Amino acid sequence: MRVLIIEDEVPLRRALGINLRSNGYDVLLAANGAEGLAHAASEHPDAVILDLGLPDIDGMEVIEGIRGWSGVPLIVLSARHTSQEKVRALDAGADDYLTKPFNMDELLARVRVAVRRAPAAGTESTVRTADFEIDLAAKQVIRDGTSVRLTPTEWAIVETLVRHPRELVSQRQLLLDVWGPAYSSETNYLRVYLTHVRRKLEPDPRRPRYFITEPGMGYRFEP
Repeated sequence: MRVLIIEDEVPLRRALGINLRSNGYDVLLAANGAEGLAHAASEHPDAVILDLGLPDIDGMEVIEGIRGWSGVPLIVLSARHTSQEKVRALDAGADDYLTKPFNMDELLARVRVAVRRAPAAGTESTVRTADFEIDLAAKQVIRDGTSVRLTPTEWAIVETLVRHPRELVSQRQLLLDVWGPAYSSETNYLRVYLTHVRRKLEPDPRRPRYFITEPGMGYRFEP
């Protein structure tokens, strides 16, 4: 797996490179946005880690530039802590957002999750059911001809389950994939958010047809 790191802080860029290489990744390093975009276009990385505060191009423009032609998993790593900045980055096309300072193990876990979620070459990116259509590449759900507004967390849950059709996804795995290691025991989060997802997508939320609970174990998507 090849990871592109776009980060202008030399010590952090070096530390990220060392840690990723020690975990078996091939690493590309870029010190600014222009260099990062060039690497992304020529080297086709499997994931991108991007700082928003770059010296030449704002990180949001880099996200939009990459998203213009690629669905590569993209993790923002930034000192910008406000919810508005996070929403802007996610709406622009980022898959995840981690604020500085951060835990290196958590970042590595998020890289693994992002790569695992990415569709393999040739994989069908659109999932159709009798009641809605999910476009994994566009991160969009269409129901009755209208786009369904999902929050980033709701989308992450839907995406994780839909990428494993008919498979049981354990509560712990879903929490790790969506919220990260610090939330691996917060099963109440899943109950709340699955309720929201069912209200928006299930024909009868009280009798789920697509997003099934396996009591005490996890959840399953039935196409």
